[in-house]
Amino acid sequence: MTDSELKYLAIGLVAVLILIVSPLAEADSRDVEIDTDLGTLAGTLIVPASDKPRALVLLIAGSGPTDRDGNTRGLPGNNNSLKYLAEALASLNIASLRFDKRMIGDSASTSLSESDLRFDTYVNDALLWEQFLEQQFNAPIYIAGHSEGSLIGLLVASRTDVAGVISIAGPGRPASQVILEQTRKQLPPDLLAETEKILGELDNGRTVDSPPPALNALFRESVQPYLVSWFQHDPAEVAAGLNVPMLLLYGSTDIQVGVTDGERILESSKNATLKVVDGMNHVLKRVSPDMKGQIASYSDPSLPIAGELVLAIDAFIID
Repeated sequence: MTDSELKYLAIGLVAVLILIVSPLAEADSRDVEIDTDLGTLAGTLIVPASDKPRALVLLIAGSGPTDRDGNTRGLPGNNNSLKYLAEALASLNIASLRFDKRMIGDSASTSLSESDLRFDTYVNDALLWEQFLEQQFNAPIYIAGHSEGSLIGLLVASRTDVAGVISIAGPGRPASQVILEQTRKQLPPDLLAETEKILGELDNGRTVDSPPPALNALFRESVQPYLVSWFQHDPAEVAAGLNVPMLLLYGSTDIQVGVTDGERILESSKNATLKVVDGMNHVLKRVSPDMKGQIASYSDPSLPIAGELVLAIDAFIID
């Protein structure tokens, strides 16, 4: 075994020990709610056993019907990625708050329809949670967004004072480009051509009537206004305007968002540090690039999150 392999093994063993000996039985996990004009938002606040956390982290979930724990409705099981991350942070005396996005999970009760939802709705909700955290403890607040939640976190940081931003598997390009790249690998030529056409219209602020039924999950008419509002944001441009420290975390086996996205954000910012976690995929698990293993990991709660991810966040908060 080489020196680099021994070092990697040591890092992994330390991280596993963190998860095993974590004082979670003593940590306080509280269900919390905030009332808004559009309905109640629900989340979970984990307070370390010390009750004097050295930092507070707001965890923001990724795209689609993804709940506070990192689980996506429609998949056959749970991966619990954000839940495990919150628990690992608690073992390091770091409090965290994670929440169900509006229209998801226990935040589903709302007067808002899908056609009225906008990307800024999620940003404003996250701002409300950040304000909630300000009232909990006298400790620095960090924003940690996963995937689509990364951009939400960057925008929150641009509108309030936080100690730092942690971007986990965050796209570094407008979302329309990411969607096109992902669908290009999956769609037959005729549907890919339709996808390119629709994305072009949405990029220019125009919705499309009667998209092909095969593309309804992506481009149904009721979701198009949300996509238009999402596509107008360029994560690298938002990051360039921030004056707080940023940690950019990416997995080497992530099949959804690649390291090049982090490199684009890194180039735009004077305050960012890029860390690639070897073997980590999009749901923060150590999984090989093999597609069968990748798909299984999205629904497998028995897999722990990558320990190196936790250690990188710990080191960033110490700094």
